Amino acid sequence: MDLIADILLAAGALGAGFYCFVLGRRLNRFNNLEKGVGGAVAVLSAQVDDLTKTLEAAQKTAAASAETHNANTQRATAHARPQELQMAALHDVPEEKAPEPALQPAPKVHEPGEPVFIRRKAGAEQ
Repeated sequence: MDLIADILLAAGALGAGFYCFVLGRRLNRFNNLEKGVGGAVAVLSAQVDDLTKTLEAAQKTAAASAETHNANTQRATAHARPQELQMAALHDVPEEKAPEPALQPAPKVHEPGEPVFIRRKAGAEQ
């Protein structure tokens, strides 16, 4: 009975060793920097670094644009004040009366018995 227990124990140890060997090979392939997930992680890490640099540059550009926009807004406000004063002053000026439009001649009235449409020959001058 002891012999059978020892054989089963040895078989279990060999099975566990083979399992660890296969698992180790899979883990090496998994962490391979060229083909496995390790390579994907390395590429993603490089992309994150590039995006961080791009984001910092975009933030600097946005800050500069905001400063320019604020300066332009202040200039526009300063130029708008005199315009508003001029518009307010125009309310005090009396209105000029617009000239009456010229009378247009009344349209020709169609008399009864007169044809409404007239046919002309092709090529005839009017």
